[in-house]
Amino acid sequence: METPTKSIGFSLKKVSTEQFAIIEEGFNDKGKIRLNTSLRYAADDIQKYVAVFTSFIFDSDSKPFLIVEASCHFQIKDSAWVEMLNSETNTLVVPKGFLGHLAMLTVGTSRGILHAKTEGTCFNKYVLPTINVTEIIKEDATFSFNKSEK
Repeated sequence: METPTKSIGFSLKKVSTEQFAIIEEGFNDKGKIRLNTSLRYAADDIQKYVAVFTSFIFDSDSKPFLIVEASCHFQIKDSAWVEMLNSETNTLVVPKGFLGHLAMLTVGTSRGILHAKTEGTCFNKYVLPTINVTEIIKEDATFSFNKSEK
């Protein structure tokens, strides 16, 4: 049963720019511009974190010219973590609706990083469009943790 997003308490604990690059030699402003998008997730059972990583690569004629990868690390409230954790199998199931919410926050953060890093350059016109993460995230995420002596 999916846990309603509104009942999962969390806080944003860390934002990281994992990668940023402007590759001018790959840029052809008259070429076909494309945007490649990817999302990935991780979880830390010690700190009770769920992290979302976004990667955006703008390319021109299939040559990358602008890369931004960012992550947001969210600490999940203890009571919500316990509800999502199967203690017998030591697996955490994060509902897709909640994961989508965290992904939307991370995409917005990536958008801000891209703007700040390109401000005052000709690359500032390349912005991240609105993204419907529900089209990307189709199912709950399951994380398996090693059993450890605590």
